[in-house]
Amino acid sequence: MPTYAALDLGTNNCRLLVAEAVHDRFRVVDAFSRIVRLGEGLSRTGRLSEEAQERALDALRVCAAKLRRRRIDGVRAVATEACRKAINCREFLDRVRDETGLDFETITTDEEARLALGGCLPLLDARRPNALIFDIGGGSTQVMWLNVARRRPALMASVSIPTGVVSLSEHYGDAALSRAEYQALVDSVGAHLEPFCDRLGIREAVAADRVQMLGTSGTVTTLVGLDLGLGRYERARVDGAFLDLDVVHALSDELRALDQRGHANRPCVGVERADLVVAGCAILEALCRRWPVPRLRVADRGVREGILLDLMAAGRGSAALLDARA
Repeated sequence: MPTYAALDLGTNNCRLLVAEAVHDRFRVVDAFSRIVRLGEGLSRTGRLSEEAQERALDALRVCAAKLRRRRIDGVRAVATEACRKAINCREFLDRVRDETGLDFETITTDEEARLALGGCLPLLDARRPNALIFDIGGGSTQVMWLNVARRRPALMASVSIPTGVVSLSEHYGDAALSRAEYQALVDSVGAHLEPFCDRLGIREAVAADRVQMLGTSGTVTTLVGLDLGLGRYERARVDGAFLDLDVVHALSDELRALDQRGHANRPCVGVERADLVVAGCAILEALCRRWPVPRLRVADRGVREGILLDLMAAGRGSAALLDARA
């Protein structure tokens, strides 16, 4: 069967997904994910540090070795916010190509949103005419507004706000936060959402019970793991699960009051995400307070799955699943 590969190099994570095309679906045959923190310190210097580049290159060498062991019919490798912002991005990607053979493209925020959305479409509920889909990244957060009351879901508008878990966490350190300090973080994110909300009348649609909300990110999957009481992360139980709004608020308040060591000791958080989880909660709470949909659906999927679906569609000579009209 045709085999495709998708690589997503973000501000925080390096992810690979390899899958075989089975009719209009795919079957995952290999996967890899590692936290590399490519964007560490980027907000201060405007550059990808040497240490961050080395961490990313170590992960990408693993990815390249996995791809060399298989016959791959199509591959796409994309870089997102950290590479969009870094003044030395081109030098870094040239180095990646020379040392690993992987050829990355730095995609726009609109393309990132489209790919993430394509990966999440199967989780949408056709009984709600509108959908808000968000992806909390390391350096930015993508928010998409959809009309799903048509044969193919239509992306009506999207926005990329310049706040992600890495960039936000670098501003407040690793101590526990008071409610006032945490609220200031939430408010700073919420200010970026207001023009998008007002222009599209999203708050009114939420009040009329026309809107579903779906989130994809390490933040929401971590909160589901905590809500389910998982001793370790289990994708099969998390992907497609639901989080009630009051659970989001309660878990966020609980994590806010812990320091970094307290976060590290929590199952499904761990050492690697310990200093990022509160920043993610603040972004999530800003979204949920702006648009108080009672229940949030959680996706452990996104850009990589969107890339695979695109590659499969191109291989069949068929159209994409998403009607991306403005």
